[in-house]
Amino acid sequence: MQHDKVGSVMTMDVVRALYDTSSEEVARLPAEHRIGGLPVVDDDDRVIGVVTASDLVGHRAAAPDPHRTRRRPGSRRPSPVRGRAAATGPTAGRLMSAPPVTAYAEDTIVEAARTMARRGVKRLPLLDEEDRLVGLVTRRDLLQVFLRPDGDIRGEVIEEVLVRVLWLTPHSVDVSVTQGVVTLDGRLERRSETEIAVAMARRTDGVVAVVDELTWHLNDTRLRSDEHVPHGVADDRPRTL
Repeated sequence: MQHDKVGSVMTMDVVRALYDTSSEEVARLPAEHRIGGLPVVDDDDRVIGVVTASDLVGHRAAAPDPHRTRRRPGSRRPSPVRGRAAATGPTAGRLMSAPPVTAYAEDTIVEAARTMARRGVKRLPLLDEEDRLVGLVTRRDLLQVFLRPDGDIRGEVIEEVLVRVLWLTPHSVDVSVTQGVVTLDGRLERRSETEIAVAMARRTDGVVAVVDELTWHLNDTRLRSDEHVPHGVADDRPRTL
């Protein structure tokens, strides 16, 4: 499970803005770095919002057109202070969408993908255990994981799940993968082993779903906890069925 944590596929050099970063700078940074948006952080590097291309477009659409603005007869001219504020424009803190949608670098890739899908965002700032910004992941980053070749997925399920965790030989279970859907077919000694195999296969990078066609000889889930036999430690040799 080499990419189990979303932090393993994140971009660590994150382009960011402060609350007081000018709108001109906020507009320049995404264009310069070819990104669709950037997080806004406070002085402690905690994410307080996100500015996206949609936020910038919305701001520009709402701004009055100076070429069409006319002063009505008898109206007062704007004060110099207000004139300077209008010329400068709002800051990142005024443009950003808040509260931000974030995740932790220690979250699994599947959890991060579900958060992005549920909240409808294209990029996800990632935080450390102190809620400080440590990276960023995009939909493209996650797609590169989920679009793994079926052969790579099958090899990892066999090696990591069957051999390393359950101590089975590679051919103990028939593993087939079609467009990310893993099918497990075979007969194991204990029911608990089948549950472990299915659960860990689901957590493998690139797996869309798992079809469980496994059977077992012994339903050890009914045993009392003091009678439970730990999986894979009945002997010190790989087992065949």
